[in-house]
Amino acid sequence: MAPPPRTKAATIADVAARAGVSVPTVSRVLTGAAKVSTSKREAVEAAIAALDFRPSAAARVLASRKAQVIAVIAGDTSQYGYAETIRGIEEAARAEDYTVMITVVESTDEGEIDRAIAATLAQPLAGVCVLKFDPPGVAALHRIPASLPLVALSGVRESGLRQAVLDESRAAEELTDHLLDLGHATVHHVRVPPSRREDGRTTGWRRALKRRGAVIPALSDATWDPRSGIEIGRRLAEDPSVTAVFCGNDEIAMGVIRGIVASGRRVPDDISVAGFDDHPLSALWTPPLTTVDQDFAGLGRRGLQLLLNEIAGETGRRFSSERPQLVVRESTAPPPADAAVRRIV
Repeated sequence: MAPPPRTKAATIADVAARAGVSVPTVSRVLTGAAKVSTSKREAVEAAIAALDFRPSAAARVLASRKAQVIAVIAGDTSQYGYAETIRGIEEAARAEDYTVMITVVESTDEGEIDRAIAATLAQPLAGVCVLKFDPPGVAALHRIPASLPLVALSGVRESGLRQAVLDESRAAEELTDHLLDLGHATVHHVRVPPSRREDGRTTGWRRALKRRGAVIPALSDATWDPRSGIEIGRRLAEDPSVTAVFCGNDEIAMGVIRGIVASGRRVPDDISVAGFDDHPLSALWTPPLTTVDQDFAGLGRRGLQLLLNEIAGETGRRFSSERPQLVVRESTAPPPADAAVRRIV
C-alpha cells in the first residue's frame, strides 16, 4: 500500500488567513516584538494550534533579527567524550531556544580548516563552541573571527578565552597517587594523541611520579583506535618490572588489558590497569576498570552558559572548571608479592 501523501506544512500566511489578521500581526504574536490586542492574539494562537503551525528557524531569525544557531566545531564526534560534550551543549542550547550545528574538522590542514570555518560562518551564527580536545580542534579555535562570540571546551586552560574545562591534570595526579599508594614502585603511562605537546592527563601522571620520587618510565603512544592498545599491552606484559599502567582513556585501557591477558598475565594480579573518562562500558569490562569520571555533558552545559553570557555582552565570569572524580574498581590492586624481587633481577 502506498504511503499517504505528505500534507503541506502550514505557513504564516495560512495562520493569518485563518485568524482573520495580517501576516505582520501573526509575526508580532510570534516574536512579542509589539503589543497585540487580546482578541487578535487569541485568534492567532487558536489558528496556530488548529493548523499545527511551526515557524522555521530561518523564519524566526528573519522575524526577530536574532541569530539562533550555535556552531560546535570538533575533531572527532565518534569518541565518547566528544559525543557526550556535544550532547550537553545541545540540551542546554535547546532549552534556550537555540539550534546546534556541528562541523567536524578531521585534520590540521589549513585548507580543510578554512573550508570548514567558511561553511560554518555562512550560517546565521549566534556563537561558536570549539572542542579543544585534539590538534584539529586547537587549529580551528585560532581561526575563528574575533568578532564572533566564542567559548573553548577542553581539559587544559588557555588564557585569553572564555573557557570551560575539566581539570584532567589534578585527576590524573590523583589516579597515579592511588596506584602508588597501593604499593607500585612506579606507573607506566599509555598516552592518547595529545592536543598539544602534552595534555593534562600526562602532566598529572608525570607530576605525581616526580613528587613521590618514583622513576618516570618512557611514554607509550596509542592512537584513538582501542585496538592500538593491544600491542602495547603485549609489549608491557613482556617486561617483568611493569606492575601498574595508567591509560589515557578507557577504550585504550580495554585494549591494553586484552594484550596483557593474551600474553598470559593477569589483571590486576600481575599488572594493574587504570583508564580515564568512565566510559559506560568501563564498569562492565572484565575486570571492571578503575578510572576517572569526567562529566562531559556537564562540560558542554557549562560551556554553553559561558557562551550565552558572551552573546549577552556580560563581562563577568569567563572561566569554569570542574575536577573529575576517581572511581576505584577491580582492575587495580597491590603489586604481586614478588614484584620487588623481579625488579632487582
